[in-house]
Amino acid sequence: MASAAKRQSQASHPANQGAVSRALSTSANVLAWLFVALVFSIISEWVGMWLWWPDEGVDHSRRMLDNEIGYINQDFSRSILVSEPALYAARFAEQSYRVLFEWTRIHDLVIWLNQPVDLQGGRMQAGLRSGFAVISDHVIAAMTITQLFFLRLAVLTLALPVFVLFGLAALVDGLAQRDLRRWGGARESSFLYHHAKRTVLPSMVLPWVVYLGLPVSIHPNFVILPFAVITAVSIAVTARTFKKYL
Repeated sequence: MASAAKRQSQASHPANQGAVSRALSTSANVLAWLFVALVFSIISEWVGMWLWWPDEGVDHSRRMLDNEIGYINQDFSRSILVSEPALYAARFAEQSYRVLFEWTRIHDLVIWLNQPVDLQGGRMQAGLRSGFAVISDHVIAAMTITQLFFLRLAVLTLALPVFVLFGLAALVDGLAQRDLRRWGGARESSFLYHHAKRTVLPSMVLPWVVYLGLPVSIHPNFVILPFAVITAVSIAVTARTFKKYL
């Protein structure tokens, strides 16, 4: 009896390890993709400062941040997840900025480097401040875009119930349509099922990639709602054309 219990425990242990490793792998992939999106948004802003809005410079990123805070304060007054979504998003962005730049003293270093050269401060101080003057706008823009990135990330997390609601409604409708098709003896299409199935995950991932990496200010509804509809359509078609019994 004891040996049987031991064998059962040993048999279940690899499965538990596999589940944990998959969870860790998924978390690592999500963090990697978020980091890539952050780097892409910063590079896009830098390219825009060189090519598209050279006259605005660092003010472009600041204006984007102010505009999107205004969008959130104006239209995000209710949420299932938090009581005050606008305040939550603003605090999340501010806290992320504080952890990344203020706790690490990067903010203080940028302020010190951005001061005029002190002729009595020595050659090293003069060289650092002179060199930083060349890239100061790009560094400040990157810090502002990072704060904007976390603001958008908070908005996307608040929008998750929209995808869940649309997905559930689409799943119920698709399964109902599937039953009607089976009872009516209509023709099945495995081609349509497989292609619709492949679009479900990209339609859920793309709004994160697109919204987080956009180098221009945009209302969140113009990104969230279209992709929520696309996700719902993909789920509905997948459920409607599913051939096997559930």
